[in-house]
Amino acid sequence: MKKLCMLAILATLGFTQQIKAQDITFGAKAGLNSANFTGGDADRNRLLGFHVGVISEIPLSETFSLQPELLYSTQGSEVQDVVKIKVDYLAIPVMAKYYLIEGLSIEVGPQFSFLVNDKGEYINSDLPDEDTNAANIDIGANAGIGYNLGTNLFVQARYNFGISTVAENPDIKNSVFQVALGYKF
Repeated sequence: MKKLCMLAILATLGFTQQIKAQDITFGAKAGLNSANFTGGDADRNRLLGFHVGVISEIPLSETFSLQPELLYSTQGSEVQDVVKIKVDYLAIPVMAKYYLIEGLSIEVGPQFSFLVNDKGEYINSDLPDEDTNAANIDIGANAGIGYNLGTNLFVQARYNFGISTVAENPDIKNSVFQVALGYKF
């Protein structure tokens, strides 16, 4: 048992040294969100929003890397042309990136989001905005592609589908398509 523990520790140290030896990059990105809710019977329309934040890419091999991000993301939906439900999150996606060819990657990973702001805005009405009672934590999964344009610029397209519910009864989940432009320092 001691030998197994020692082997695990040595493997972890070797892995850590390999990561430190690699060229970790940092950057920033911003982009457009096309968001909606799924679930329930209501007639909904997509809302346009944005996301902005910072990224880090940690190469683990020539073709595989991890990309943790910290984003501010505006999402929501318009329900039956009556109310716009807006939910803003501090999102933390952790993307596993596999490079198919130089510059072109496929990306998958979980996303953990923390509610910053939520409100319902009534359309064509004098009714005041109100809180939506959205869940404070949203868990989702991401899948997408990325392409390094050259020196330091990159583009990404990603779909985030909610795993946890934003609201109960009916079970409403986030659905967000994102396109982004970024710069690595």
